[in-house]
Amino acid sequence: MAPVTISRPTTYRAAIIGTGFMGRVHSHAIAVAGGQVAGIAGSSPERAREAADSLRAAEVFDDVDELIAAADVVHICTPNHLHAPLALAAIEAGRHVVCEKPLATDAATAQAMTDAAREAGVVAAVPFVYRFHPMVREARARVAAGEVGRLTLAHGSYLQDWLLRPEDDNWRVDADKGGALRAFGDIGSHWCDLLEFVTGDRIRAVSAQLAKANETRGGREVATEDIVTLQFATSGGMIGSTVVSQVSAGRKNRLYLEVSGSDATVAFDQEQPETLWFGGRDASAVLVRDPETLSPDAARLARVPAGHAQGYQDCFNDFIADTRAAIAGTVTGDPAPDGLPVFADGLRAARIAEAVAASAHRRDWVEVPA
Repeated sequence: MAPVTISRPTTYRAAIIGTGFMGRVHSHAIAVAGGQVAGIAGSSPERAREAADSLRAAEVFDDVDELIAAADVVHICTPNHLHAPLALAAIEAGRHVVCEKPLATDAATAQAMTDAAREAGVVAAVPFVYRFHPMVREARARVAAGEVGRLTLAHGSYLQDWLLRPEDDNWRVDADKGGALRAFGDIGSHWCDLLEFVTGDRIRAVSAQLAKANETRGGREVATEDIVTLQFATSGGMIGSTVVSQVSAGRKNRLYLEVSGSDATVAFDQEQPETLWFGGRDASAVLVRDPETLSPDAARLARVPAGHAQGYQDCFNDFIADTRAAIAGTVTGDPAPDGLPVFADGLRAARIAEAVAASAHRRDWVEVPA
């Protein structure tokens, strides 16, 4: 890639491409971080204009290149197949990028995006935002401090029900827009990222099964899976399993991770994010999100006193705040905040996804590239 002039802002002028639910989440987090939505673009000019007020947009752009040129940071909230061309265009223009996951619909494209961002020297972040729950950081700190002991087992699930019925439909269902893996690419990637983030260990090999609860949606046949069961082994010696589903009735967004070691077990439930279960042979406890008692990294993200609930939007707000700090660091030389998920993490998720797909196809164990 030819050298480019990199935008190194003291402000955070954001472009948002995509005006649906995630666009609104991004715009709120940008405002909380002290940034401004310089402009937006949508799937059509009409939809973008309808969303302008709710996204706090200063301007609506019909031309994406003009929108990119007007911003310091480009937020990509589009269907998955558009992530790569938009991110690469932003990087080529010297803009920092926040791109929704999955980063790309295949690992080779995710690698090209990661390489381009590194060569251009831009900050390129991916919203694996469950990392920003304070009690996830507390779990990570306790594992790193050795309180769980030698890690032996991890298991859990990520369960939703929004695609339970045959009439439930969305662009993610179509492989040409969402990618070959839907349930795993959309939410299973979050679970695997959380596992590796909390434990500091890497999934080395996988054995997967895929299933469809509904063969048709909206009157057409679909190829993407509703359910994934996954066994895995890690480089550090853990074994484990997880279940991923978008058709589990009554489960809205239940991400559950439990990690056991030679001394203790730690468990986090995203639908009960104010607490962390920590158990030993002799005693167990439910830890609460209290900034007075948490580890420093967890306390940093505990924005309000104990008893005042934090949730998903707070995680996203902290993710964007850390992204802004990382961008400022390109000027000051300061390192990015610890735990900021970047394109390399999106590439990691794409490699795991391809191993999952290959395993399900072969009905055998598949190694995940290091």
